[in-house]
Amino acid sequence: MKKISILLLILGCTTLIACGKGQEINGHTTNTAYRSVKALKNRLPPDSRIEFEVSFWAIRDAHKDDKEFLDIVDGKKPEEIIELGKELYQQRKAAGFKGYDQYSSWEEMIAQFSKERSDQDSRKGTIKENAKDKANDVLYDPSSPNR
Repeated sequence: MKKISILLLILGCTTLIACGKGQEINGHTTNTAYRSVKALKNRLPPDSRIEFEVSFWAIRDAHKDDKEFLDIVDGKKPEEIIELGKELYQQRKAAGFKGYDQYSSWEEMIAQFSKERSDQDSRKGTIKENAKDKANDVLYDPSSPNR
């Protein structure tokens, strides 16, 4: 009985230690990093999601080599990824990186991406609603096999 309680205590401590990395990117492989980012993004407040996504993908774009990229993002929390994204934005803006010249600041770029995302979401909602309405249409269709 004593051995079982010690084993349960060790197992419980191990579980708690593993949970401590739930807010970090797992950068062992690119697939685990992408899964971590997806899970982390869903736990973030809505106003931080786009900033986190833009930062992550900007870092990915800047570091094409998988090992280098994974070394950079492994173990990072969303706030750290956002800070890296802001630094990368500043470096690229100063270097005249094409595409960043249209934004005067990081905040303006994020606001523009947020607006585009909300526009996309509203269009998707309209398309889904129209398809759903069409599927539930009760008007007579002479070509329908269910006449």
